[in-house]
Amino acid sequence: MRRVLVLGGTGWLGRTIAEAAMRDGAEVTCLARGASGEPPAGARFVRADRSAVDAYSAVGDAWDDVVELATDPAHVAAALEALSARAAHWTTVSTISVYARTDRAGDDEDAPVVEPVDPTQYADAKVAGERATRRARGTDALVVRPGLIVGPGDPSDRFGYWAARLDRGGDVVTPVLEDRAVQVVDVTDLAEWIVRAGRAGTVGTVDAVGPSTSMRAFLDEVQAATGFDGRLVAVDDDSLLAQGVAYWAGPASLPLWIPVSEVGFARRAGRAFLAAGGTARPLAETVRRVVEDERARGVGRVRRSGLTDAEERRVLDVVRPG
Repeated sequence: MRRVLVLGGTGWLGRTIAEAAMRDGAEVTCLARGASGEPPAGARFVRADRSAVDAYSAVGDAWDDVVELATDPAHVAAALEALSARAAHWTTVSTISVYARTDRAGDDEDAPVVEPVDPTQYADAKVAGERATRRARGTDALVVRPGLIVGPGDPSDRFGYWAARLDRGGDVVTPVLEDRAVQVVDVTDLAEWIVRAGRAGTVGTVDAVGPSTSMRAFLDEVQAATGFDGRLVAVDDDSLLAQGVAYWAGPASLPLWIPVSEVGFARRAGRAFLAAGGTARPLAETVRRVVEDERARGVGRVRRSGLTDAEERRVLDVVRPG
């Protein structure tokens, strides 16, 4: 039986990878602090502080695949030192946020990445983790750079904001949609591909992204899935920024909204993912899954990303006075 070790198998993506590996017939061990939750039923759980010198002493001797999800480059380097010699295959999960430029559509894995000057910054830390992987394994490792990961259970509330907001109805503030794109990868598709790639011994660097679509087409799918019959109120960037609305994610934001000048972030080539056997279910299916999940979790709940009702009303009061 294949043995798979997931370093960080209690968070959203890590748990989904562990579940996918078990469905694939693997014996799975998850090593984590457990602060993000518990591993899936059937997986062995090793609770460990990855900053400790003996963090990996209880995991076992040999692995068919190790999947690394950490952001802290010190954790990545320590895991490689402790485990690389015992791993037939190694996967490091990075991010497309490592790229130095986001203004060009169609870039691929050969595009320049940021220089890791400040390891407290997400992109810098992920580049440092990639380089630690290459120092330890050379070309014999898979570095996965996912785009925006979406699907049921997403803790970031970015993609799901729109499903929940349109499901509640009424007038909905959006950015001006022209020239804006959305590019995502479904969490289940990503997890299942990572497991398949490990089993196949896939190496190299791969942007794990689905097809790019317009933000308007994305919202059309959300409207269809929710039965939304309200009105979308498009507001220009300057007006949104003047009202304190933030780009992309977090409190008081319009999730997935990025400057038009950075649209390359949502228009990556994605050819290597397909060539390596990656698959992307139709966007409509992912949207339906997220709508169902948002309804189950509560479309009116407090969220990590997006506008509250009061914040949205303030914007609407300015753009449609009286």
